[in-house]
Amino acid sequence: MSQLPLFHDPDDRPAQAARLAPKLRKMAGRGVYFGGSSWKYEGWLGTIYDPENYQTRGKFSTRKFEDECLREYARVFPCVCGDFSFYQFPTAQYWERLFGGVPASFLFGLKVPEDITVARWPSHARYGTRSGKDNPAFLDPKIFERLFARPLLPYADRVATLILEFGTLAKSVVSGVDEFTTRLDAFLRALPEGFRYSVEIRNPEYLKPRYFDVLHASNTAHVFNAWTRMPEIADQLALPGALTADFLVARALLRRGRPYAEAVDAFQPYKAVQEVQQPVRDGLRLLVETSLGRKKPAFLFINNRLEGHAPSTIEAVIDATANLLS
Repeated sequence: MSQLPLFHDPDDRPAQAARLAPKLRKMAGRGVYFGGSSWKYEGWLGTIYDPENYQTRGKFSTRKFEDECLREYARVFPCVCGDFSFYQFPTAQYWERLFGGVPASFLFGLKVPEDITVARWPSHARYGTRSGKDNPAFLDPKIFERLFARPLLPYADRVATLILEFGTLAKSVVSGVDEFTTRLDAFLRALPEGFRYSVEIRNPEYLKPRYFDVLHASNTAHVFNAWTRMPEIADQLALPGALTADFLVARALLRRGRPYAEAVDAFQPYKAVQEVQQPVRDGLRLLVETSLGRKKPAFLFINNRLEGHAPSTIEAVIDATANLLS
């Protein structure tokens, strides 16, 4: 592994980064890992990232920032959710570069490619000739193993969890929770060992005992997600059987009832918290409490589109749970 480039002295980094890093380390020491959803946000310059690290010929370089900011991110946060893998099957060479650019202790939550989790391709131009057609690779464990898990296996101990994100499934594609869980159960039982698996759904009507039982049988975590049409995290946690694995995963993405595009328009370029979402913060606090009480790890990923600035949301939740570490 190549030596990581050095940034400025830690004392010179942005005030929030210097303040947040030891709080995150303390939480991670107790098994609770907070991270963002991706990391390439210029809006974090001055709070998490030092702009001086990304100068070329005296000017800020977007290319330099996007190529190198993960290393600075990893000096503050213990983990991150990699949304990029949802849109591709990364090559072995890609994984080597990615993992070689961060400390060995840094963890990635990785979304499984949509080629595995989309039942019917959306009618969208970016899908080309596949648009509107059924996906023959939907929940195909052999394709998953060959194209995704196998190249990633050398780095399995650096993967927090592999997240199977299912968009809202129409009844014309999947008839309901029974069909979904039957297909999901067969898929999960065929997966290779070595990874923590988790499932995120966008159909609230699927939150039934059958769904949780299938996850529990394979030690697969339900992803407690804050999303437009999903119940609040605290309400999901209160459902019987919702703790399906020996670890927890959460993705705090959007305020309940808010469309994704509306959040993008309202909050970008993600420089500061603009709306506090207390129900989501309360749900995350409960997950921290649950993780510490069970003495099982938790991986909690926060999106800028929840409140406007994920690092500040994370810091607020940590500060609200600080008494639990004493």
